[in-house]
Amino acid sequence: MIANIKRAEAFADVIEVRFDCLRGDQIETLRSQISNLKFEKPLLATFRAHEQGGHREVSRDERRVFWQEPKDSFWAADLEEDAIIDGGNYSEKIVSFHDFDGVPVDLDQIYERLAAMDADIIKLAVNVNDITDAISVWNLLERAKADGKQIIPIAMGEAGKWTRILGLAHGAFLTYASLDAGRETADGQITAKELIDTYRVKELDKNTEVFGVIGDPVSQSLSPYMHNAEFAAASVNAVFMHLLVKNLDAFIRRMVKPETREVELNFGGFSVTMPHKQAIIPHLDAIDPTAAKIGAVNTIKIDDGKLIGYNTDARGFITPLLARFGDVRDGRVAIFGAGGASRACVYALQQEGADVTVFARDLNKAKAFADEFGIKYVQLTTDHRPLTTDIIVDATPLGMKGPLEHESLFSADELSGVKFLYDLVTSVADTPIVRAAKAAGVPAIGGLEMLIAQGVKQFEIWTGKKARPDKMREILLTKMKG
Repeated sequence: MIANIKRAEAFADVIEVRFDCLRGDQIETLRSQISNLKFEKPLLATFRAHEQGGHREVSRDERRVFWQEPKDSFWAADLEEDAIIDGGNYSEKIVSFHDFDGVPVDLDQIYERLAAMDADIIKLAVNVNDITDAISVWNLLERAKADGKQIIPIAMGEAGKWTRILGLAHGAFLTYASLDAGRETADGQITAKELIDTYRVKELDKNTEVFGVIGDPVSQSLSPYMHNAEFAAASVNAVFMHLLVKNLDAFIRRMVKPETREVELNFGGFSVTMPHKQAIIPHLDAIDPTAAKIGAVNTIKIDDGKLIGYNTDARGFITPLLARFGDVRDGRVAIFGAGGASRACVYALQQEGADVTVFARDLNKAKAFADEFGIKYVQLTTDHRPLTTDIIVDATPLGMKGPLEHESLFSADELSGVKFLYDLVTSVADTPIVRAAKAAGVPAIGGLEMLIAQGVKQFEIWTGKKARPDKMREILLTKMKG
C-alpha cells in the first residue's frame, strides 16, 4: 500500500487510503508508517463499512475507535452517516452514502439528511444500469450549488462513467479513479491515467462539447481513444466517451432534445452502434441522403439543437476492402447478419458492382432485407457452408467482447474455397473467425480498418477539420496491444 501511494502521487491530486482493505492487525502498522513518511499529495482516510462497500466485515466499535484516533497525516476523512460524529480530528470531512442496488426513490431526502450533518463535502454514489438512471444523482450538483454545499455525485457502473468524466467540469468536488485497470474499488471507475491523458478531465469545462458512442454494449468500443486524441491535436474543446444507452427513446427525450431534456451536457453529436442504428432514425430532424438510402445511421451531428443523421459505415467498410482485396465488381459476397452495419456494407458493395447475398437466422428478416436492396437471401442454418463465396463479411456480434466473444460462424475447414474474410468486430486480438481464416490460409481483416476509415469521416462531420488516420491507427494499435 505504501508503494502504491507513492505511485499514485504521479497522477492524483488526492490519494484515498482504504483501511478496510487491511486486516485489523495491519491498520496500526500502516498508520505508523504513514506518519513517519512524507508524501507530496494529501491523503484521504477511508474505513468503509461492509454494507457501504467496505472490503471486509468491520464492527461498529472497531470503526469508532479508528476514527477517534488522531489522524495528523491525513487531510480528510470519508465517513458514513453513522460514523460522522466519531471523525473529529480532520480538517475536512466527507459524509458518504452508497447504494449498490440502484437509485433509491428517496434520493432527495438522503441528500437533505447528509447536507444537515457536520461535514464539509457530501458524497452520493448509486448504481445505474442505463444512462438515464444517473440523471437524478447528477442533478444534485445544481441543488448543492444552490445550497452552498460541496458534493461528489457518482453513478456507478458502465452506464454511469460519464458522471466520473464530466463531474469536475460541472462542479463536482472531486472524481475518483483507480491506480490500475482491474484494481477498481467501485464499478465503473476509470484509471487516473486514462482520465487525465485520454479524457483530459482537468481541461474540460461547461462549454466542452460532449460526444459519445451510444449503444448496448459499448464498453468494447475503442472510439474514445482515437477521437479524444484528435480533439486534443486539433485544439477542439470536446470529449468523447462511452454512453451505455439501453432505452433509446428515454435517452433522447430526457438527455438530448432541448424541449424535454432534464440535464444540460452540451452534446455535440454521437456515434451510433448496435442496436440503435435504425431505431435512431425517427428521432432525427434531418437525414443525409446516403444514410436514408442505407436505412441506418451511425453518426449524428447536433446543430442548434437539431439532430442530423449520417452514415459513415459504408465508406468505412469499403475503403479497406478495396485496398486489401482489390476490385469487387461481379465478386460473390456473402454478408452474415441483417442489422444496421450490414445495410451499409450492402449499399457500398452495390455501388462497386458486387454480387451480394445476405444470410440471417430470421428468414423473414432476411427476405425483407434482401427485397429492400434487391439482393439474394438465404436463411442461416448451423450446417450452412459458403463454399461458392469469394468474400465473407461477418456483421454479426459473434466474437465481440462479452458472452459471444469465443463463438465463430465457421471453423477453418469450413472456409475452404473462400478468397477473403472481413470481420466487422474490432477486437484487441484476432476474433475466432479471423483466427479460423488465417488457419485456413484465407486473407482476413478485422474491424480496425473500418473503425478508422469511418471515424475519419465522423471527425470531419463533427468538427469540419481533417483527422489523421495514421495517428488514429497508431493510437488504436497501442491500446489494443496493451
